Amino acid sequence: MQRIAAFAERSVSGDKADCVTVPEGSPVWPLVTSTHENCLGSDCAHSKECFVMKARREALTADVVVVNHHLLFADIALKDDGLGELLPACNTVIIDEAHRAPDVATAFFGESSSMLQVTELARDAGLEQRRKAVDAGTLLDAAQGAGMAARAVRLGFDAGGGRYLRVDALSRREFVDALDRLVVDVSALADELERCKDRSEEMPGLLARAKALAERLSDWRDDSRADLIRWADVSANGWQLHATPLSVAEIFKKQTEAGARSWIFTSATLSVGGDFSLFTRQLGLEGAKSESWPSPFDYANAGRIYVPRNLPPPNSPEHTKAVIAEALELVAISGGRAFLLFTSLRALRQCAEVFPQLLKERDLDFPVLTQNDAPKGELLRRFRSLGNAVLIGSQSFWEGVDVAGDALSLVVIDKLPFASPDDPVLAARMKHLEEQGGSPFMDWQVPQAAMSLKQGAGRLIRSETDRGVLAICDDRLVTKGYGKVLRASLPPMPFTRDRGDVAAFFNSQPAASGASSAATSESSAL
Repeated sequence: MQRIAAFAERSVSGDKADCVTVPEGSPVWPLVTSTHENCLGSDCAHSKECFVMKARREALTADVVVVNHHLLFADIALKDDGLGELLPACNTVIIDEAHRAPDVATAFFGESSSMLQVTELARDAGLEQRRKAVDAGTLLDAAQGAGMAARAVRLGFDAGGGRYLRVDALSRREFVDALDRLVVDVSALADELERCKDRSEEMPGLLARAKALAERLSDWRDDSRADLIRWADVSANGWQLHATPLSVAEIFKKQTEAGARSWIFTSATLSVGGDFSLFTRQLGLEGAKSESWPSPFDYANAGRIYVPRNLPPPNSPEHTKAVIAEALELVAISGGRAFLLFTSLRALRQCAEVFPQLLKERDLDFPVLTQNDAPKGELLRRFRSLGNAVLIGSQSFWEGVDVAGDALSLVVIDKLPFASPDDPVLAARMKHLEEQGGSPFMDWQVPQAAMSLKQGAGRLIRSETDRGVLAICDDRLVTKGYGKVLRASLPPMPFTRDRGDVAAFFNSQPAASGASSAATSESSAL
């Protein structure tokens, strides 16, 4: 708490990611931050000092406002619901890294309920009852009952958790009974808050939260909406019940056509082989003007793409172990300066557990940084300053990371980044695509994997003087027919399956290049 208080005193933005002394996952953060549900906005006694309110006031007078994707889509979602807006009106919206937009839109145009929402509501109701000394013993009982019911829902699933489509979750009798009890208890809490709503200025807000939460929990069992995917995400310590749009295309299209605004979408990975159809279909942008520009980099001299031979199949239990062994050899050749990127957290953890010791056994003195050991920004700062480090990461380091220069000269990717078929949203969308006569694998999975692979590859060459090797430890890139589509998405660097070629590349002198600076292998815009 003291570290956060000191950070708040000196911070300009109030961005949690800048508070490097407190991990992002610390249980302290929920105690000192507000969500959209319990923020009082301009009615808060601290609104003048609030970082968010200050940023909004500054935005109202600015000619150019820079926000992240989440704030932009939160604003769009509010407008879609007719609940106002977060951002000022503007004439032009430019979305950079726009390949992320469909996923962010999906999150904001859906609805969710969670154990945390219920327990925080129960906590806030209890605190308000005690703070105002409201003569409402039954309110405290109702709050405690709702909190206990929320925790009981978790017991309806396996200890390890998982993701479940609605139909699978509702096949679990213990979960169904616990959910029914929770709806009753949250509704009872809403009734108590209704009775006490005039006792303090915070009570109406608590009442609105309780009513909305009870409605979302009750609606989650409804299967009459074919345009929604209802599913449960269960972790070891909590749960979330989601209602996700099957498609965000019509919702987003309505916003882009609502006013006299220009919308510009830019990214290195909007298209696959020059084809923008997947992206435009996801956001309802069919008919939009599009253009691609090739990179000016001299890739023939700047890098190599290496696919190792004789690795176990990607679905083999031995695959990750073999990737780690291959990465060790490559890191020895490159002198550290490497990202080891994994498509699953399990593989990441397996590598993180053994890689420091493997380096030690080879007398290789390279610092090892692992995702979640520190905030992402701090890990990148250390990586750049060390100059010979090895960073072990997953999806969050595949994009939006810029390490130009000699500090990064090797990127190892363990598998082709196909989305998990166990993802309930993906499974429902692919089923819908198949029902429409499409090919879920070739029309969705392969283009999505191509864009993700292109993002991972884009970490390597960030300026005209950068040199490096991209190692992809999955021979489906060369043995499967769809590999041609994936290879076409990669920077046009010479291809090899011989580790000796990698060693020869690193031993060679940097080739001169007169290319001008750019940050990606291709720029795309709509």
